[in-house]
Amino acid sequence: MSTKYYTTTVKEIGGQVADFIAAAKMIVMFDEEMSRTLPELRDACVLHEGATLTDTIKVGDTLKIGGAEFKILKVGDQVQRNCMNLGHFTIKFDGGEGDLLEGSIHVEDKPIPDVKVGDEISMSKAEVITSVDGTWLGLKGKTAIVTGAASGIGKAVAQAFLDNGANVVVCDLNPNEPSFDKHEGSGEFIYVVTDVTNADSVNAMVAAAKKKFGKLDVLVNNAGINIPCLLIDPKDPHGKFELNDKVYDKVTGVNIKGVYLVAQAVGHEMIKDGGGVIINMSSESGLEGSEGQSIYAATKNAVNSFTRSWAKELGKHNIRVVGLAPGIMEATGLRTLAYEEALAYTRGITIDDLRKGYSSTKTTPLGRSGKLTEVADTAVFLASDRASYIHGVTLNVAGGKTRG
Repeated sequence: MSTKYYTTTVKEIGGQVADFIAAAKMIVMFDEEMSRTLPELRDACVLHEGATLTDTIKVGDTLKIGGAEFKILKVGDQVQRNCMNLGHFTIKFDGGEGDLLEGSIHVEDKPIPDVKVGDEISMSKAEVITSVDGTWLGLKGKTAIVTGAASGIGKAVAQAFLDNGANVVVCDLNPNEPSFDKHEGSGEFIYVVTDVTNADSVNAMVAAAKKKFGKLDVLVNNAGINIPCLLIDPKDPHGKFELNDKVYDKVTGVNIKGVYLVAQAVGHEMIKDGGGVIINMSSESGLEGSEGQSIYAATKNAVNSFTRSWAKELGKHNIRVVGLAPGIMEATGLRTLAYEEALAYTRGITIDDLRKGYSSTKTTPLGRSGKLTEVADTAVFLASDRASYIHGVTLNVAGGKTRG
């Protein structure tokens, strides 16, 4: 199935187009800027009405001009840049033979249409991609380690990798192995009970992963905990909702120490194997801060710094490091009543008010909580070669939420 994403109308035809048609090498140039940039080709071009292409042209897409359809066989190196920035490219109807010009596409060899002023020119995608899939992402057969993957975001991320044909090492402290949906083409998984704050436990997990799957391609550093508390609680000084050493050590142990221990252990293997991708799970609160969650936000900002710093260190070893910062997500078993009571207390509101905020456009412009699958889909994309130049940044997956 194809879908049209670009349509325009022939405005002007260069004087030598007929000669190019006779030689089966007609060149079509899609705007005035092109004719100024390459004046030597001006007489062999077809100008159009001036719309700008904004989508990437790929092999397999279809060009339709003068009533004839042509499948694209080759794409010049600068086509995407030209489409995005200048809105033009050239088309050679030569069956893909000969030199491939920068910014040009070659189409299958068919009789060239008699192009006239007023003819429609359109571009259509080869297929409609409605969801991420293993073929497009190229994750089939790769191995991903996902920590904190027995529930919540981690489990959704693990499921997404499995759905895309990747093998997954599912890590968590939960002694009970989680279940995952399987279908034709799914990858395999093993469950390894892991304490990310303990180096021996982490090293044992990595050894099990290597023994089962060999090369380790992706790490999703997802394991994390959040204990709402205030720095100072005037109503109950040193009480249950005021930050203390026990809470500090527990949250930083998982959210900071655990992230570095797992990244270090897996990173050693990635360097030996020639590269990989590390995805650190941050939080929107780590970018903006959060009332009643200062220690959690601080650890997530530390994760952001890990991401930027490790990107500088590991890029030379062909290891990409990126971060994901989810905002308010749909309720899971991790959003307990006790958690909501604590957070509501720290903010001086009721639990009902807290829940109303989850779908308020005052805090989230999209007016809803995020879906776990939306974070998972972003994770598998970042792990793929489709994101091969995304490095050293943290992406906010939070529906536009920036404060609160």
